[in-house]
Amino acid sequence: MSNKTLTRADLAETVHRDIGLSRTESAEMVNTVLDLVSEALVQGQSVKLSSFGTFLVRAKRERLGRNPKTGEEVPITPRRVLVFRPSQVMKNVINGLEPGTED
Repeated sequence: MSNKTLTRADLAETVHRDIGLSRTESAEMVNTVLDLVSEALVQGQSVKLSSFGTFLVRAKRERLGRNPKTGEEVPITPRRVLVFRPSQVMKNVINGLEPGTED
């Protein structure tokens, strides 16, 4: 497995190579899609990409945590977190199964 991170530039290069748009148009398209996804998540909407998965924002309540070094209890402030749930198709692909099969 590769430790390489997939970047916006990688996505734009793939769009350029596979679709044939210019590099500038490809970069703009990738940025537009990612901006739309980000805006929807900030507004609290979920984003579902068929055969890939669903991104959603979940609200976490305030709670008490513990400093592992000292054992001291520390309040953890409420916050919103990004959650990704892969589709069954994606899970199968990752596990080397056929996309349409079940475990």
